[in-house]
Amino acid sequence: MLSTLLKPEILELIQSRDWSVLREILADSPPQEVVDLILDLPKADRVFVFRALPRDLAAEAFSHLALEEQDALLRDLTDGETRHLLADLPPDDRTGLLEELPGQATQRLLNLLDPGDLEEARWLLGYPEESVGRLMTPDYVAVRPEWTVDQALSHIRRFGHDRETINRIFIVDEGSRLLDDVELRWLIFEEPEARVEDVMDHSFASVAAFEDRELAVSLVRKYDQTVLPVLDSGGVLLGIVTVDDLLDVQEAEVTEDFHLVGSVEPLRQSFRDASLGFLYRRRIGWLIGLVFVNVFSAGAIAVYLDTIETVVALTIFLPLLIGSGGNAGAQASTLMVRALATGDVDATDWFRLLGRELAVAAAIGVTMSAAVAAVGAIRAPEVLLVVSLTMFIVVLLGSLIGMSMPFLLTRIGADPAVASAPLITSIADVTGVVVYFTIANWYLGLG
Repeated sequence: MLSTLLKPEILELIQSRDWSVLREILADSPPQEVVDLILDLPKADRVFVFRALPRDLAAEAFSHLALEEQDALLRDLTDGETRHLLADLPPDDRTGLLEELPGQATQRLLNLLDPGDLEEARWLLGYPEESVGRLMTPDYVAVRPEWTVDQALSHIRRFGHDRETINRIFIVDEGSRLLDDVELRWLIFEEPEARVEDVMDHSFASVAAFEDRELAVSLVRKYDQTVLPVLDSGGVLLGIVTVDDLLDVQEAEVTEDFHLVGSVEPLRQSFRDASLGFLYRRRIGWLIGLVFVNVFSAGAIAVYLDTIETVVALTIFLPLLIGSGGNAGAQASTLMVRALATGDVDATDWFRLLGRELAVAAAIGVTMSAAVAAVGAIRAPEVLLVVSLTMFIVVLLGSLIGMSMPFLLTRIGADPAVASAPLITSIADVTGVVVYFTIANWYLGLG
């Protein structure tokens, strides 16, 4: 809305260098609309708009930019402007920026932090990549159980202004060990002279700092929380992760799975701004690898050249049969990868799901066999039974391969999304060729 309505006026203000009016126009704008405006402007004008923003709005808007856009903007800011920006960023957003930038750029930004922020940044960066510790912020509000509700609310009013969230209030003991967390509204509705411990139910969800951030996503979804406390091994409250950060994690993980399922190396940057060379490098590796997998299909066909020369009609159905096996495998693989990613199933469920997949694949195989038999009866009745039997078997095998590969990868600690549709299809192609001509030789007595 801001970009649509005010872009001409803002461009005019930039041209006339009227920064005070520009600042006044933007001061009360939502950060998301400021971001839309910045991205809609020519690159040369973006930094002028950003410099006109109040410091707190600039930090919020910066947090909503993609990494490559943040990096480009930082290059145009002076060291002083960058220092103020980093100081105003929430610790979790600052850590996310520092961990993604190249080492030299990260060190430059670390050198601009004041001693307190530098110590905090190094502490957060000390956690493993993809861990909850990298994602958390130490900015939270905690109260003591022996305080009165009036004391707790006074504490919240005093220290809650610059915290990430005060929707949930954390209750800790004298050693900062988490005892409980409660919604702020329960304290508001309680009598002022009541004790904080009176509203405690001693039931809360938490996550360890060294756990994978995907676990935090699943816990927030399971317990329907907007904020999750992060604890060390002794139960001490280290920080919190909020649902907005976890939504970013979930989006990144889903995007990565989509890329892998399509046999593309995860981009980790905007597709719109990606260069030709970058996209080439991300796609060519898988495609070259699949060429070598498909060489086995060509080799299998070469083995059965005599069979093909004897019964040329077999070639009519070859693309149909191996394509059907690959498609069935891709279907099963996609379902399993998604189920594993969402936690709907885990690596121990393979045997339990095997029987159901066999039944479903068999039913699909019978249906597809009937369909191909109808075609075979018209086009090449002499190979009708060979084609029908092959269709049933390749669909069954393709489905089992597609279902089992993600489980196998999970067992060895790999991302199940690597069991991509093109990979499963290529494996099913090789299997289909061998099955088809083996059945043909047996049924037709070709040896």
